Parts: sequence; C-alpha cells; structure tokens
Amino acid sequence: MGRILGEPLTRKCKAAAGLAAALLSVAVAGCGMSQITSSLGSGVFSSKKPDSGWTPIVTEESMLAAARTNSPGPVDLAVANGCPAFEVQTGDRYVTYYDEGRIGDSLAVTHRGEITKTARECQAYGSEIIVKYGFAGRVLLGPKGKPGTLSLPATIEVTDRARNKLRTEKVSVVVSISKEHPLSYFSFVRDIAVPIRPGTQPQDYTVTVAFDRTAPGAS
Repeated sequence: MGRILGEPLTRKCKAAAGLAAALLSVAVAGCGMSQITSSLGSGVFSSKKPDSGWTPIVTEESMLAAARTNSPGPVDLAVANGCPAFEVQTGDRYVTYYDEGRIGDSLAVTHRGEITKTARECQAYGSEIIVKYGFAGRVLLGPKGKPGTLSLPATIEVTDRARNKLRTEKVSVVVSISKEHPLSYFSFVRDIAVPIRPGTQPQDYTVTVAFDRTAPGAS
C-alpha cells in the first residue's frame, strides 16, 4: 500500500488553471509522475488483512481518477456508514513552498501541493475495525520551481472522541516534475486497524491527514 500513481497530462487536464491562478499564470503542458514513501509501521497502522470476501472500492487507481477530475471534496466511492471519520486537518489541505527567505512572495513559489480527494470504507475485525483510507491531489510547479524530484511531508493521526492522539505517523509524497510537465497527480491508500475500546464505537475515532507546513520553505 501507499504507492502514488501519476500519468502524462492529456488535453483534458483543464483544471490546472485554477491551481495555477493561486501561483501565477503557468502554461500547463503536462503531468509528471509521482510516488509515495511512508514510515507507517505496526500498531494502529496494522498489516492485518480484512476478510478475503471484502472487495475494496477505495483503490489507488480510483483515487487517482478522482483527483484528475480536479474538483474538491470527498469521493463518494463507498458506503462509509459505521466507519471512523477521515478528515483533512483544517488549514493543511494546501502547502506552498518558496525560495529560501521569500515565504509569502507569490513570485518566489517553487511548487504547491493540494489534497483534493478523500475516501474511506471499513470492515469489522474482532475488537478492531479495518479501515481503508485514501487521499489524493495534485502538485503544481511554481514560477521559481526547478525540474526534478520534490518531497512534500505529511502527517497522519488517529484520535479518539476527546481528541487524544492514539498514533502519529509521517509520510512523504515524492513527485517527479518538470518545466514541460508542471502538474502531477498523486494518490495514497492504506489499511488502518483502529482498536475499538470498550464502551466506544467506530464513529468515536477520527483519522486526519495534513501537509506539514512547518517544513523548511513551506507555508
């Protein structure tokens, strides 16, 4: 799990204009390729497998296809009744990187990432619930962007109803991008085992994802 997919941008990648407007007018000629690396380990983020009869709807391919629609909001791919909530942390759906010492200068933007899609589905597994979460989005090269490999750190957290953190894990979205192909899409899907404590329900737990805006040059 945790692989990012990307593909060349076709003439249908129209929504680049919306993201580019936040940076400047960038002529979008194509999409790059991307992948993801993750430090998620055992514990809450478990490698347990759901029942073999479960055919997930949330996949890296479906999330990527949803991201390419360039519209915000959840992906209504699967019924999520009875699942823990999955949210993008408030204010951390976007991350913008700048040249050193020029944070806030629109002409100094190197690249910008945006989470545009989320989805989830789940299945009971003993005292745990196995949840398949996915998030997807896009990365756009800015006016000061340089061709090559970009890394966008992100954080995934599991909290209970009292907002106590049960687990915090770091991931990095790694994207290859170029001047000729300045727009890249990504998707990330993972199985998470959430322990359901006595007296609680799956809806009492929340998983959040957020870009790390404390990284050097990020805002």
